[in-house]
Amino acid sequence: MSRFASLLRRTFGAVREHVGTDHFGNKYYYIPEQKTWTGRVVRARRLVEASNPSEFEYMEGHIPSEWDAWIRGRRKDPPTIEELLKNERYREQIKIKAKEAEEKDMALQAKEYEEGLVARPLQTQITGHAAATQYGQPEISEDPVSTSNTFQPGSWAPPKK
Repeated sequence: MSRFASLLRRTFGAVREHVGTDHFGNKYYYIPEQKTWTGRVVRARRLVEASNPSEFEYMEGHIPSEWDAWIRGRRKDPPTIEELLKNERYREQIKIKAKEAEEKDMALQAKEYEEGLVARPLQTQITGHAAATQYGQPEISEDPVSTSNTFQPGSWAPPKK
């Protein structure tokens, strides 16, 4: 039977087992361990077929973290729909709690500013960095400088770089 399966693999390609699909439309496949006709063992692989196959349009986050863990082999079994939904609800609850905590902190901060307990942050303008060679020196301008009325427009050309 293994010779027959090997013949089928050579003819039609590797046998992919569809494992699941996520809510973005990505399809996940498992290719079991196989032996070639020479006896070499090809290890099992997990792969994803993107719903949007254009590489340049792929963004981080287009693969759910549960499926990413399965693809990378950090988990043995693929995630179930129930697990995905449970984790999505949990993430939404965390976002709501974080927003509430931020609003509470902003209200407390505003109250402290009004009561004078905390000084308001200063708005400073930083020009340059202390590690830069020109730090603390006036900025070098490429504009023409003339000390008299002899400057003719168009006679100045920027330096070659």
